Amino acid sequence: MEIKQAPTESLSSLQNDRDGEIGKGNGKGVVGQLKKVVLAYSGGLDTSVIVPWLRENYGCEVVCFTADVGQGMKELKGLEEKAIASGASKLVVKDLKEEFAKDFIFPCLRAGAVYERKYLLGTSMARPVIAKAMVDVAEEVGADAVAHGCTGKGNDQVRFELACFALNPNLKVVAPWREWDITGRQDAIEYAKKHNIPIPVTKKSIYSRDANLWHLSHEGDVLEDPTNEPKKDMYMISTDPEDAPNEPEYVEIGIEGGVPVSINGELLSPASLISKANHIGGKHGIGRIDMVENRLVGMKSRGVYETPGGTILFAAVRELESLTLDRETIQVKDSLALKYAELVYAGRWFDPLRESMDAFMKKITETTTGSVSLKLYKGSVQVAGRRSLYSLYREDISSFENGQIYNQADAAGFIRLYGLPTRVRAMLNKSL
Repeated sequence: MEIKQAPTESLSSLQNDRDGEIGKGNGKGVVGQLKKVVLAYSGGLDTSVIVPWLRENYGCEVVCFTADVGQGMKELKGLEEKAIASGASKLVVKDLKEEFAKDFIFPCLRAGAVYERKYLLGTSMARPVIAKAMVDVAEEVGADAVAHGCTGKGNDQVRFELACFALNPNLKVVAPWREWDITGRQDAIEYAKKHNIPIPVTKKSIYSRDANLWHLSHEGDVLEDPTNEPKKDMYMISTDPEDAPNEPEYVEIGIEGGVPVSINGELLSPASLISKANHIGGKHGIGRIDMVENRLVGMKSRGVYETPGGTILFAAVRELESLTLDRETIQVKDSLALKYAELVYAGRWFDPLRESMDAFMKKITETTTGSVSLKLYKGSVQVAGRRSLYSLYREDISSFENGQIYNQADAAGFIRLYGLPTRVRAMLNKSL
C-alpha cells in the first residue's frame, strides 16, 4: 500500500538549519551521501523522529515501511498520516502474518528450537521476516539504504543488519541510535517539537514491549531487578492462572510432517491456527515465561514472555515425536535444536548452516504426522493422548506379557554384552 506524497517542505530548509540541534549527528551522517532510505517504521516517538533526522543528516528521501506480523491493527491505524507528517515521501505496509507463521515460526517449531531452556524466540523469528520484506521494498523503490530504530545495546540491531547483509550486501544500513546525540525520550520530544513533527500523545508504557503473532514480551521497570515478581496487571494476552477457569479444557492438535495443521479437527492456515491457539491458551493462563537471558551483545537481561499458543503447539509436536522418532534421532535432533535456536537468536536466519539444519529437521520429521490431545488447566499443559499411523510404539512388544517379537529371556545375553566394559573395568580394579 503506497500513500500520497508528503508536503513539499524542501530538504535544503532542513539542511540549512542543522547547527545546534539536539539530534545533530556525530559526523557519520553526511548530507547528500544517500539518495533514498527505507526506514522500518512503527509510528512511535523514536521512528517519528528518525524520519526528519535522516533527511537532515543524509539529505535523502525517506520511505517508511511497516510490517504487519500480527502485532494488532491498532498499531497500524493512522500510520499513513503520521509518516507523511514526519516528512516521509510515502508509507508501504505489508501483511506478513502468513509468511511469518509458515516460513519462520513453523520451521523453528518443527526443529524444537528453544533459546536457553525457555525462550520460544518470538522476537528473534520476527526480525528476519521484517528485514526480508524491507529489503524487497528497498529494491522496489530504488533505495540505496535501509534504516532501523534499534538501540546499540540490544539484539535486534544485529538481526536486522545481518539479514540485510545476507539479502542485499549493496544496501547501506543506517542506525541513528548509534550516531545521533539524542540520549533519551525528552531529547527526542524536544527534537520533534523543533521540527514540528507530530508525536504520539498516548501515555508511554512503563514497559518495553514487543508484540507479534507468536508472543508478547515485556522488559523494563520493575523487571530490571530480577528479585521482583512481575506485577499481575502487566500481562496482556494471558489470564492469571489463579483466575483461569476452574474446569480443564481439552484441545486436539493435528500435525503433519512436524508442523500443526488443525485444532479440534478444523484445518486452519498457519497464522489462523496460531491465533486460535493463542486464544485458547491465553484463556487458561498458558505460556508465561520469566527468564534472565544472555543477550548477543554480552549483557544479561530479564524478560517476561507470553506465548500461550506457542506453548501448546510446542508441547503437541514434542509429544507426537515421542511416538514417531527413535531414541538416536531424538537425541541428535535435540542437540541440533540448541544450535538452531542460537543461530535464530543471533540473527543468522539466512546462514547456510541454519538452512541446512532446517533441511535435516524437515526430513526426519516426515513421519511426525498424527494428533495429540492436551489438557489445559490453570497454566499447565498435560498430554492426554497421542496417535499416529507412523507410531513406533507397539503394545504387543511393550506389554509385560511375552510376545512373538520380544522374548524376555533374550535380555540376559544383551545385558552381558552391554555390560562387558563395566565387568572388564571392575576385574582390572580388583587385580590392582
